[in-house]
Amino acid sequence: MELEVRHLRALCAIADAGSVRAAARQLGMTQPSLTTQLRRIERALGGRLFVRERTGSQPTALGRTVLSRARPIVSEMSALVLEARETVRRAGEARLRVGSTGNTGSRTVVGWLRRLQARYPDVDTSIHIEVSANALLRMVDAGQLDAAFVHEVAGSPLRVPPGLEQRVLIDREPQFVALPADHPAAGGEGPLDLADLAGVRWMVDPTADGEWDGLRRVFAAAGINPKVMLGDYLTGWDLLAAGEVVIPCQPGTRPRPGVLVRRLAGDPLGVRLFLASRPGSAPGTDTEEIFADLRAEYVRIAREAPEYHAWLREHGSPLVT
Repeated sequence: MELEVRHLRALCAIADAGSVRAAARQLGMTQPSLTTQLRRIERALGGRLFVRERTGSQPTALGRTVLSRARPIVSEMSALVLEARETVRRAGEARLRVGSTGNTGSRTVVGWLRRLQARYPDVDTSIHIEVSANALLRMVDAGQLDAAFVHEVAGSPLRVPPGLEQRVLIDREPQFVALPADHPAAGGEGPLDLADLAGVRWMVDPTADGEWDGLRRVFAAAGINPKVMLGDYLTGWDLLAAGEVVIPCQPGTRPRPGVLVRRLAGDPLGVRLFLASRPGSAPGTDTEEIFADLRAEYVRIAREAPEYHAWLREHGSPLVT
């Protein structure tokens, strides 16, 4: 007789249940059938595996040795079966793959993802964060993503592949500036003049499509030439908190300890926010609903930023009407 996984599973069941009778119930067998199977296993191994005592069936020394090897095998086989079934289930499962640039507004993206998961509880929803908006658009075009929420810097158009649909969230979102709370310009009222920040070091991520070019154009138009540090925004926020740099940011950015977020006079920096998608992608979902959830979350974040919410009202934005 060759031992099979079902035999090892029966031995583990007897040890766990404490008796052949209880184990038979768990396994959906009759007690005589399990007893017969146990005797065959013991003959194949050459010794008793359990002894019957007042407290139930207890493993012998040989039984304990066999169980120590049987349990991991049974556990691994159970895990293999579950994983295989999950793979088969997911193969036929509806999927929604969205993407976003990390600096488009992480607070909006997090809430958007939660809304999508609540709207489509039976859809496997995932998100891909990428610095480059053009890279995300290529992923949508190649079918690697179903939709992408991106920003386009004014004066630096993105390369949108033909055939992608665009749903504009806002034509021109003003970019505010994050600066150290102890900066001399931070204490005044109203928007900051760009010239007041000419003497500080700015930081921009050159891998974010159009942002460095857009900032240079704004500096040139204002007739200033401040120092600029190129790097990633994650490091930039640490440098900002240390008082080393200022950073252009989304108007809904939440202030942090030691950091203020202020509007720039004349709104010289601006981006267009839109959702790009492939027609007919992500069966089981609706692009209009996906966009509606994005819009709703963006509006919620804007309402939590008093200065930006006031800006939207002043400019008659449909986002707040």
